[in-house]
Amino acid sequence: MESYSESYRKSGVDITAGYAGVKLMAPYVARTRIPGVVSGIGGFGGLFAPDLTGIREPVLVSGTDGVGTKIRIAQLLDRHDTVGVDCVAMCVNDIICCGAKPLFFLDYIAIGKNVPEKVAAIVSGVAEGCVQAGCALIGGETAEHPGIMAPEDYDLAGFSVGIVDKGDIIDPDRVRSGDVVLALPSSGLHSNGFSLARKVFHVEHANLTVYCEDLGESLGEALLTPTRIYVKPVLAAIDAAEVHGISHITGGGFYENIPRCLPDGMTVKIEKAAVRTPPIFKMLRETGHIPERDMFNTFNMGVGMAVIVSRDTADQALSALAQHGCPGYVIGEVISGEERVILC
Repeated sequence: MESYSESYRKSGVDITAGYAGVKLMAPYVARTRIPGVVSGIGGFGGLFAPDLTGIREPVLVSGTDGVGTKIRIAQLLDRHDTVGVDCVAMCVNDIICCGAKPLFFLDYIAIGKNVPEKVAAIVSGVAEGCVQAGCALIGGETAEHPGIMAPEDYDLAGFSVGIVDKGDIIDPDRVRSGDVVLALPSSGLHSNGFSLARKVFHVEHANLTVYCEDLGESLGEALLTPTRIYVKPVLAAIDAAEVHGISHITGGGFYENIPRCLPDGMTVKIEKAAVRTPPIFKMLRETGHIPERDMFNTFNMGVGMAVIVSRDTADQALSALAQHGCPGYVIGEVISGEERVILC
């Protein structure tokens, strides 16, 4: 018997819209199917059977995050097919920092009014992110929140689970004085600092679709550019070189995130002149009159990830990154000291 409740619909929740959304998103989910997927969408739980061949002591690694207030840009532009990439990226980019390979992902969408086409567009971005990360989208949830959220509002969060052999876990104890720090270029702001960016650019009243010569695109396009996913290039670098530390540069910028992969007594010294900063950051700083330290303490400044490698294998790491479409470059080194991060 078909599930339907007229009383629930009158309260603001249309369960049939949810069913329609599942049908629309099914082809996107199918794109992410990889060996190990046991279940299809629609069950109470997503099932995954990992291949443990060659792994002596398997360790599961999990990460969860959301897109944050960047979603407001998607709402203002009425474009919803990219924020899903951000959601996946914020999770999988975290779990690869310890050397883990992402296996699967689940999403959660809270929405004021369930419009099937809108939900399917959001999930299409999630699926694209999973494809880029090489993991499977094995489940999720869409919850309609009438009276709590405005009809056009939504929020998106998710989590990923990966796996790594215990002996291969990348932890701070590997880092040594003399190691080289590589920058992996970001695609822009990624998905952090948007509360400040929205305030600086007055996005609620700005024309986000006007072409900006300094950016080479509109402000809206620059702000909505999806977060870069580093899984495949970083895993390749781990295979090719001696990777001692990995830092995902998100909220808190350089000063908060780089120390998370350092042992006590070690400091990363970064040459600011070496950092290749996209135009959006200069526009932010000048428009908002933001001090330089605040910029490096809030945004990624063009460095989506910092990878610490042994000096002897830096070239191998750079070659592996480039072969996977990520042209890394040297921005500094590790030295002895207690300051954690020095920008000079």
